[in-house]
Amino acid sequence: MRIDIFRRKEKDNRYSWLIVPEGKLIPAEAANTDWEAVDRGVDLNLDTQSLDDLSIIYPARQIQEKGYAISESYELSGTGRHII
Repeated sequence: MRIDIFRRKEKDNRYSWLIVPEGKLIPAEAANTDWEAVDRGVDLNLDTQSLDDLSIIYPARQIQEKGYAISESYELSGTGRHII
C-alpha cells in the first residue's frame, strides 16, 4: 500500500503524525488545518505492526478501520499508556 504522511506540531517541539492511503483526503474527523504534508507515495508494508519513527501502531489496521492512521500523541500521566 502507498501512503501520504502528514505531521502537526505539538508542544515541546514534538509532532503528531497521520497517514492516509496515497491521494486520499484526510477524513473529516481527523481534518485539521494544522496538518502539514511531509511525504507522498511512500510504500507501507501491510504486515508492519509499528512505524516507530512516527509512533504509529498497527497502521494497516487503523487505515482499514478509520481510513487513516494516527500517532500515539498523548501519554496519560503515570500509566505509560497512550491515547490514539
